[in-house]
Amino acid sequence: MAGIYDENEKTIAISSDPDFFEDLSEYLNVLSNPTRLRILKFIEHHPKEVREIAKEIDTSYENTKKHLDKLLKTGVIKKEAGMGRQTSKGALPVWKYSIIPGGMEGIIRNLSIFSNIDVRIGESEINDKLDNIRKMIADESGSDVPVLVMLGGEDDGSAYPLKSDDVRIGREDHSAPQYSYSDDAVVISGSYEAVTRVTKPHARFFRRHNIWYFEDCDSTGGSYINSEKITPFRETALKGGDMIDLGRGPRGARLIFNAF
Repeated sequence: MAGIYDENEKTIAISSDPDFFEDLSEYLNVLSNPTRLRILKFIEHHPKEVREIAKEIDTSYENTKKHLDKLLKTGVIKKEAGMGRQTSKGALPVWKYSIIPGGMEGIIRNLSIFSNIDVRIGESEINDKLDNIRKMIADESGSDVPVLVMLGGEDDGSAYPLKSDDVRIGREDHSAPQYSYSDDAVVISGSYEAVTRVTKPHARFFRRHNIWYFEDCDSTGGSYINSEKITPFRETALKGGDMIDLGRGPRGARLIFNAF
């Protein structure tokens, strides 16, 4: 059995669906191939045709097409008609492949949720795949910074990399727009009203001796890690997959700490 995120209840509920692990394993198999991750990186910002992708990953047209078909099945990428390179007869129409809007964030979000579920004995292979994919994504992105992924609400699926060694987090404050452009702050939408404004702030994430910590800054709504209330101004070490609640209820914010 495994946990599934329930947006309405904001919980990780236990699933008895016999097809769950089969579907999850298939999803992970598609993403666990380094060549496919290179394809995702190559088409992340601009649509590319098959021949361009094949040249970038240094493999045949046929193999590239197989990789793209597998990625299409996961819903991570899309293909649309476009114009190819110029020839003596003009530009010819081709299929161009690109990541769907929010595709990479969606992958990180899914991996974060899957990392947080309780995988029972006998499913260690899936855990290994999760770890390997997260490491490969970190290698491909050239960064090992942790990422906070929002679950639910207006910012659902948003990914917030912790680019600084000390990062405050809180609800947007229009009187202090500078925080929206700072590596030292994570600013979430105003609809999360149970979260203290970033100017106070609600909490902070900081790194010391290569360990990341969370500290609630005496917020009004409180903070919870894996459903346990955090005492204000008490440092709590974080590990990958930790679920962090800023406030509670429909106006609170739930994030997963995804450490690569």
